[in-house]
Amino acid sequence: MRTLKSILILSLVPFLIFGFVLLSNDMPKSWLKAGSVPASYKFGSDSIIFKNGHKSACIESTDKNIDGFATIMQICSAKNYLGTRIKMTGYIKSENVSDWAGMWLRVDARTEMKSLSFDNMQDRPVTGNSDWTKCEIILDVPEESGTLNFGALISGTGKIWFDNISFEILDNNTPKTSKELSAMPIPEKPENLDFEE
Repeated sequence: MRTLKSILILSLVPFLIFGFVLLSNDMPKSWLKAGSVPASYKFGSDSIIFKNGHKSACIESTDKNIDGFATIMQICSAKNYLGTRIKMTGYIKSENVSDWAGMWLRVDARTEMKSLSFDNMQDRPVTGNSDWTKCEIILDVPEESGTLNFGALISGTGKIWFDNISFEILDNNTPKTSKELSAMPIPEKPENLDFEE
């Protein structure tokens, strides 16, 4: 189930970015809100709870039951990282997260709508109530990359805070945090078409 949900989230995000990204005056500068059900959450910055500095970004559910996710995200050019292995580091604090939360990073191709590498921490999620948790994602940025897409997401209900993001270039021998996209298991045939499972 987790694998299928990862594939669903991976497949939805490009369309959410290009077709359904919503902007808000409450959003921190340069950040966007997106997700499968962004209307079920409120987004903004918090000047009371933060890791460092004076503010953090936050996402909080507004509906009692949510079957979906929301993300605060940013898109930038990959040109300064082409041909390298990068590490994205950030911190997430959670409150009453019913499903899971995590930081995510996706590298997209320059010439076509195709993802080259992706990690959303679903195999090492932030859940429930947690203090500031250091999160790291290590991925390759192939030469044909066009953009880096990144942020924090929450699935289900609850609240998260996101702060202190940084990027660095690593030695190529440093292990990556996710499997290759081509290695993600995909069912051989349609499954559960009657929705009974």
